[in-house]
Amino acid sequence: MRLKTFSTTFIFLLAATSFAQVSQLQKDIDKIVKNKKATVGVSIIGNNVNDTVNINPSKHFPLQSVFKFHIAIAVLSEVDKGNLQLDQKIVVDKKDLLKDTWSPMRDQYPDGATLSLAQILEYTLIQSDNNGCDILLRLLNGPKFVEDYFIKNNFTDIAIKATEEDMHKDWETQFSNWTTPKSASDVLIAYYNNPELLSKGSYDFLWTTMKATQVGAKRIKGQLPSTTIVAHRTGTSGSYKGITAAVNDIGVILLPNGKHFYISVFVSNSKEDEKTNEKIISDIAKAAYNYFNKQ
Repeated sequence: MRLKTFSTTFIFLLAATSFAQVSQLQKDIDKIVKNKKATVGVSIIGNNVNDTVNINPSKHFPLQSVFKFHIAIAVLSEVDKGNLQLDQKIVVDKKDLLKDTWSPMRDQYPDGATLSLAQILEYTLIQSDNNGCDILLRLLNGPKFVEDYFIKNNFTDIAIKATEEDMHKDWETQFSNWTTPKSASDVLIAYYNNPELLSKGSYDFLWTTMKATQVGAKRIKGQLPSTTIVAHRTGTSGSYKGITAAVNDIGVILLPNGKHFYISVFVSNSKEDEKTNEKIISDIAKAAYNYFNKQ
């Protein structure tokens, strides 16, 4: 029954986004990405999903750590079913804490620890911990569970095939985890606009944790007023032969006027430096913030 309600609402949201266009904001963002040596994907939706801006909305972009948002949703759905509990204790062995990867959890507990599921989710979402991510995937029996969860819930254009450990083994593997800017925004809209898709406890945990994200400060949040509340999730690749595969950020921005909007920006195949890649995202977020805050 809950899934049926979601589907009807979500179809309405998709219909609304397909007929509107924000011409001035579109022009502003077109100027930002013009002449950049990168492929940029953008999906911005605001004003109660009546205004949209899109650049390459259906192109496949590597997710990188953006997929930790999708993983968290799948984990919380299992919490709501009673298959997992946020307070359950999980033994993290030293062997689970791989060295050649980003892991504040490993830095704090180099010999392992017993942590709650909530703590591991917090490490994964707030600090983008790669070891935490793979521990969560093992609890779910692998990436396929997450991909299947979204397919069953009528989402398209999401492929989740590889763990963080897999992606660290070779350059090409990261491209097996992909989404489109439009799909990224669709997931944000569905789970932010429809609290009934998760229990109240899981919904509150997800968005409170997303608002506490500590990484990517120079992306969506980079040029916004310091008091702006942003619930977001970043993704970052390394560089190979002068090409950066992914500098991403997706999220929900709360405005002083009490409204909010959704933003998904993916920068891929970039020959720009890190500072420029992040500024593309912050420039786009600033333009959208200024536009929607005036509405």
